[in-house]
Amino acid sequence: MYSKIISCGVLGIDGHIVEIETDISNGLPGFDIVGLGDTAIREARERVRAAVKNSGFDFPLRKITMNMAPANIRKEGSSFDLAIALGILASTGNISKSAVEKSMFIGELSLDGEIKAVKGVLPMAICANQNGIRYLFLPEANAREASVVKGLHIIPVKDLKETAAIINGESEAKCFEAVEEENQPDYSDDVDFADVKGQENVKRALEVAASGGHNCLMLGSPGCGKTMLARRLPTILPSMTFEEALEVTKIHSIAGILPRGVSLVNTRPFRCPHHTISDTGLVGGGSIPRPGEISLAHYGVLFLDEFPEFSKKALESLRQPLEDGVITISRVNASLTYPARTTLICAANPCRCGHFLDKPGKCTCTPRQIQQYLSKLSGPLLDRVDICVEVTPVKYQQLESDQPVETSAVIRERVERTRKIQLDRYKGMHIYSNSQLQPAMFSKFCRLDKKCRSILRDVFDRLGMSARAHSRILKVARTIADMDMSEEIRPVHLTEAIQYRSLDRRAWNM
Repeated sequence: MYSKIISCGVLGIDGHIVEIETDISNGLPGFDIVGLGDTAIREARERVRAAVKNSGFDFPLRKITMNMAPANIRKEGSSFDLAIALGILASTGNISKSAVEKSMFIGELSLDGEIKAVKGVLPMAICANQNGIRYLFLPEANAREASVVKGLHIIPVKDLKETAAIINGESEAKCFEAVEEENQPDYSDDVDFADVKGQENVKRALEVAASGGHNCLMLGSPGCGKTMLARRLPTILPSMTFEEALEVTKIHSIAGILPRGVSLVNTRPFRCPHHTISDTGLVGGGSIPRPGEISLAHYGVLFLDEFPEFSKKALESLRQPLEDGVITISRVNASLTYPARTTLICAANPCRCGHFLDKPGKCTCTPRQIQQYLSKLSGPLLDRVDICVEVTPVKYQQLESDQPVETSAVIRERVERTRKIQLDRYKGMHIYSNSQLQPAMFSKFCRLDKKCRSILRDVFDRLGMSARAHSRILKVARTIADMDMSEEIRPVHLTEAIQYRSLDRRAWNM
């Protein structure tokens, strides 16, 4: 007897249809699964055997051959358990073959037949909808996540026995209906820029970074507030669109970090990995490729505290995804591409003791030690940082001051206004911020008058800047002009952008 059940796998951040073909024939009893399955799929034979028996069905003592098509694509994970079990039940006549058409089945089975939650449900649900699937059977714990996809009937099931009863018409299928949720971030319990005393120049730089999606490096002594400022950056970022929220949720679903009961991630991610992280953990990869921290921070913030303490290999691996906005991981069986359009925020001390930029005599490092410490950061990597700002220690008078400080909500209003200008300007071009501008677009969107060209020419020659640094100055200047609601880039906008590339040259030659 032959049967075919539709399930779904995940490649990168997208789902793909997997057909579970089952053939039961005469011969020595056996259970073989072919089609490039991983260890979890090979072990599914014992889980499925026990689940079928403990659900009240007879497991066939015949030769069972199961193929997972397409056979040339590697499959992984335990989400195929339910489809494998139903393939056996369909081949033995325990469920109707015609009733499973236009339906997709995903879920992990326990030995007693209970259906457990799995990762990557959202991209699977999107794939089902795109391929004309009408009904999606899945674990109850994943129902809310899949309900984001409209036009698909979501049927949460508890166990294998209930699933078979619904397919045979013995039990009523109850479609999951989620309560509509507004896609608005909630900052009620978050930190706020009002907590930060002083540091007005750094707040301005971070507002520029948020307004244009620019990378930023904060350089300063220990305890001056670099980490405190960075952790408040997400509170001034603009609200995510539904498309952005959907893409972020897909990545978090695949990584298995989507909070239970959350259907859509509506706040921009903030990832802060420890400096001991490997290059694979930072950009993704592994024998079974997984998204790294830079992809988990997609459309959000990737904060690297103690920047020079990260391994050189890990930092250099950031160069390509920071430039392209994606990271491609190539393996023998497939090449997977994960999105990685994030705002990189770095915090660094100017030397090992941290006091090189303080009062003379406070730093205990030798010139050689300072050079060795800073040499961990290569020129090409620093070239990808748009804004460099010095964070100076806060004075006591500022700490005890009772003057009101601007809140994150006020700053976020200005950021959203600036982002709207950019969205309107680049409408239909798949560009959402000035940081995504390409050099070919500069002549149209970043025109400079004669005075501005003269200023930039002198700075370019005097500082020995690269072509990439020149491009990034223009992008930042375009953002500052947008913040000033100016269609033209004026000298005051350009000089501020240049200042962000020339600060702290005592420490770094950028």
